Amino acid sequence: MRRVIIAITGASGVIYGIRALELLRQIDDVESHAIITPSAFRTALAEVDYTPDQIKMLADQLYNHKDIGAAISSGSFQTNGMLVAPCSIKTLSAIANCFNEELTARAADVCLKERRRVVLMLRETPFHAGHIRLMDQATQAGAIVMPPVPGFYTRPKTLDDIIDQTVGRALDLLDIHLPAVKRWTGSGVS
Repeated sequence: MRRVIIAITGASGVIYGIRALELLRQIDDVESHAIITPSAFRTALAEVDYTPDQIKMLADQLYNHKDIGAAISSGSFQTNGMLVAPCSIKTLSAIANCFNEELTARAADVCLKERRRVVLMLRETPFHAGHIRLMDQATQAGAIVMPPVPGFYTRPKTLDDIIDQTVGRALDLLDIHLPAVKRWTGSGVS
């Protein structure tokens, strides 16, 4: 069984983390381990038609954001890596500076020290120099900064098309490949 950690923070774009959990439920050999911050639930009230309980039910295992002793806080807990979707600047800062006061930053730090992938779907713009320094620090530590910037070569017809393609590409980085992801072939998409 492959394990993937999904953290949903309070930045705009909680649908990315929600959709990641939904897509992972469709894969038989993947188990999702989720952290959903209180700020994420607050943002969800404004952005999506999911209740907090509906969001919580999408994860195979849900952890309290303050539980730094959770299973995913240990390097001995095997995972394919972690996706933070969306990733707030606060969370980026905690990860870049190894400030492990909460479980999202602790789990990311553990993945990085174990040389596992950590994908940060950074959802704040525009960036100032401090944000760019934090992205550089996180990248140097091994994280992958992947703002959810859509590729239009797929000719999306709906917002869901854009979300699914973006989340699918983020999961690609964790070696979770979804058949619905459209791939560039050199002369178009397949």
